[in-house]
Amino acid sequence: MIRQHCALKLPRAATGNYVAPHFVLYTDRFVPAHTGPPPVSEVQVRVLSFLLIEGAYDKAAEWAQMSPVDRSSIKAQYAAAGIKLLVSAFGSTDIPTTSNADPVATADSMAAWVKQYSLDGIDVDYEDLNAMTAGDGKAEAWLIAFTKQLRVHLPQDQYIVTHAPLAPWFSPGHWGGGAYLTVDRTVGHLIDWFYNQGLLEYVTCPGLITASSPTWPNTAVFQIAAQSIPLNKLVIGKPALPAVDASNGWMDPLTLSSCLKEARQNGWNAGVMTWQYPEGGAPWISVVRSQAWPV
Repeated sequence: MIRQHCALKLPRAATGNYVAPHFVLYTDRFVPAHTGPPPVSEVQVRVLSFLLIEGAYDKAAEWAQMSPVDRSSIKAQYAAAGIKLLVSAFGSTDIPTTSNADPVATADSMAAWVKQYSLDGIDVDYEDLNAMTAGDGKAEAWLIAFTKQLRVHLPQDQYIVTHAPLAPWFSPGHWGGGAYLTVDRTVGHLIDWFYNQGLLEYVTCPGLITASSPTWPNTAVFQIAAQSIPLNKLVIGKPALPAVDASNGWMDPLTLSSCLKEARQNGWNAGVMTWQYPEGGAPWISVVRSQAWPV
């Protein structure tokens, strides 16, 4: 399990897309005496959770409920620091395919919300597990239609669109509809980067970077890249604290840092995401990036 944001500028490539490395923090939990995004000094890409089909909740709702003047002031500070502010859609609460939500209408509504509240993009945290496990292609078709429609309203030269699939959804031959291998083949060019999340896996350097277990074969970072997923779109996501931020997948930050160093030495440069602030703030990112991207 994984998600979140942090503190570093995202340079633009010539295509207008943002290039790696990305350092990203999610924020969902209520923090006493703290409304809205954290101070500029605490972040790089901030992802506000969550925007659901029925509307904004938690940190996304806090952002929407702020006065236009306060939102504008905070957004200006973020922009001046080169920091991007996104909203995360769905999470574990929404099951859009199973609930028969229309992907085009949902994308229309969510893109309008992004624009209304002056955000820089949207993170698609689709966790409709039953729909994907069904293997009938409906989950993949839903995600493809949704992503295409998002880009109608949120063009690549102006907005960021990311996806946060479970890493097992890249396992070849396991999913009837192809899972995220199908999604990437069809709309991968519309997605700026993926967050590589995991369940009960990926807690050693080899398992995370080079060779996953037989339970979910070929879903370590370099194995996913070998299936034609661009290596530098695979941002590694991890919970900041065990038990508190996730029930599995946690790695000690120093150990994780050594894994990232190994990956970078072999050509990977995508970056890191964590769930969630405040445990996963600038100090967490500082430790995790220290060996691969020392400041």
